[in-house]
Amino acid sequence: MLKSEIKERKDIKLLVVNFYAKIREHQILGPIFNGIITDWDSHLELLTDFWESQLLLERKYRGNPIAVHQEVDRKMDHGITPEHFGLWLNEWFATIDELFDGEVAWIAKNRAQKMSTMLYIQIYQHRNKEN
Repeated sequence: MLKSEIKERKDIKLLVVNFYAKIREHQILGPIFNGIITDWDSHLELLTDFWESQLLLERKYRGNPIAVHQEVDRKMDHGITPEHFGLWLNEWFATIDELFDGEVAWIAKNRAQKMSTMLYIQIYQHRNKEN
């Protein structure tokens, strides 16, 4: 398959749909995501909006990913670990590498890596405030 660059929403949608298909089947991550997300179609649209905002600078996403991840951690009995984020990143990178090349693909990897670190720090700090 010839890889292309991420240029428009349909490219991001392709990435998000393929990536989360893998996550839903993942031995460790699948039960977490499938246990929390009840409407995958609307969730995939929301995530496409998020990544379109991040990668194409379209201001469609109106959410708070920090609060969402803190709530997921609470629902998981504060069991989200850096390893979960690492597994997520591995799948994200692999999906990007399967489908895309170019600068925006690199930015997608870089942003995800930085966000995963920031989100885990925010989760960890939130745990300390709850106790």
